[in-house]
Amino acid sequence: MQGVDEFSRWATEFEAKQVARAAAGDPDWGRGAQLDPAVARSVQRFQVGESGDGANLIAKAEAAGDPAYSAAVRLFVAEEINHARMLGLLLEAGGSATIRAHWSDTVFVRLRRALGLRLELMVLMVAEVVALRYYRALRDGTGDALTAQVAGLILNDELRHVPFHCHRLRVAFANTSGLARLIPVLLWWIVLVGATMVVAADHGPALRRLGVSRAGFVLDVIALFKGIVPTAVSTETAVIPDSGSVPLRAALGFSKH
Repeated sequence: MQGVDEFSRWATEFEAKQVARAAAGDPDWGRGAQLDPAVARSVQRFQVGESGDGANLIAKAEAAGDPAYSAAVRLFVAEEINHARMLGLLLEAGGSATIRAHWSDTVFVRLRRALGLRLELMVLMVAEVVALRYYRALRDGTGDALTAQVAGLILNDELRHVPFHCHRLRVAFANTSGLARLIPVLLWWIVLVGATMVVAADHGPALRRLGVSRAGFVLDVIALFKGIVPTAVSTETAVIPDSGSVPLRAALGFSKH
């Protein structure tokens, strides 16, 4: 089992990405975007989901007592805020406004805030896995260059978020027996399947325009999650890969990009 001081690696990786992002600069928003109305509505809802300030998660991370992990969480939250900023600018470039709230995000946030750190991360991981498939669909299915660029940038960040949260969940499950892990994992699967079906139903028109059926989206997310759960809850010694890991990207279905 990795020591918690290993989270300094994640803080370093997040910081390096922050520096690289600043050096590269923003996409060229001035070229505009052609957003199908259904896709624009879908992006509006995801933009709301990315726009929280993360204060509750940061407070729980600080209470966990590992400064390296707390620093990494702050950098993770900053990336999520940047996603919301970019999606907002993408909508503006496409002539659409952002929205103040959406019921699905309200329910999701209230559920997370009511839980301890481990359970909050499990719920958050559901959102991250759904996001992996969504942003891949947005990147590959749109015919708009700016939309594809923004989706690709966000997707690359999400590929780092998944192993980061896996690492912390392994720490959280380190001293639990197989039986004690069984019930949380079963509930985790229930939440994942339920949430994915809700997203597929809510975003169905956009997914169709991006070339993904509702059923295909659900099955793809389940396949992604199936590959992630063992890494997140195992107590066996293993190296948590970083976001550039070829095996990780292949396991999540991103080896071609």
